[in-house]
Amino acid sequence: MSDVIPISVEWLSLREDADARSRSRPLARKAARMTRVPVVVHDLGSGTGSMMRWLAPLLPGPQTWVLHDWNDVLLDRAAHGASDSTGHPPVIRTRVRDVGELSDADLVGASLVTMSALLDVLTREEAETIVRACVAAGAPALVALSVTGRVEIEPFDPGDRVFESAFNDHQRRTTAGRALLGPDAAATVTELFTAAGWRVRADDSPWRLDSSETALVREWLEGWVGAAVEERPTLEEWAEEYLRTRGAQLAAGALRVTVHHLDLLAWPP
Repeated sequence: MSDVIPISVEWLSLREDADARSRSRPLARKAARMTRVPVVVHDLGSGTGSMMRWLAPLLPGPQTWVLHDWNDVLLDRAAHGASDSTGHPPVIRTRVRDVGELSDADLVGASLVTMSALLDVLTREEAETIVRACVAAGAPALVALSVTGRVEIEPFDPGDRVFESAFNDHQRRTTAGRALLGPDAAATVTELFTAAGWRVRADDSPWRLDSSETALVREWLEGWVGAAVEERPTLEEWAEEYLRTRGAQLAAGALRVTVHHLDLLAWPP
């Protein structure tokens, strides 16, 4: 992927607990039953390894995890803290590469392919590349935490739908010639796997946040509104007022946020 969207270690660390609570355990358990032994998991866009830390205890051991990410700084943080169902750490290999340029050969020997919070920053062409490689490997694919574009915030504010719409347009933007999938990612990948003759099952995986996670809510809210303003600069003045109101509600313990995601499990016939 050219013009890669930067992700910080701090943001990934801040969201890891919320991600772990939200991912679909029913789909993970079904994936575990399908995973061939010896267990070799290829995790695409692995970041700091949060998917590995969450999923490894649910899979049979021993395990080898191959972590793919373009950012070697994130991968350096990924080699710690995971253990399989027997309590042993997996063997970890890292590959610094652009997952949008994945080849069929890169997933040879995989018994499971995983992704988390990745699809919405891909283009259709990159998604096609990944699906083609998964199909060639013949291994199930567990795809977690793809945004759907829907956000619910309590108490209601008239700005909610306006900023949601602008944010979703920003997610679908074309940047450096790349038309991002954004909230359409899960539907696109489902279509691609289905066209290849694979079965796909989906499950909701929403973030449910409140004032017990003030730092995460504040960071998410500022990023959500900031992206909306970047897409529609005329919202800037309203955004300042909106963030002040929501910040006061958060400080008072009165704010609840649900960010909807979808998890997918795809497997060959």
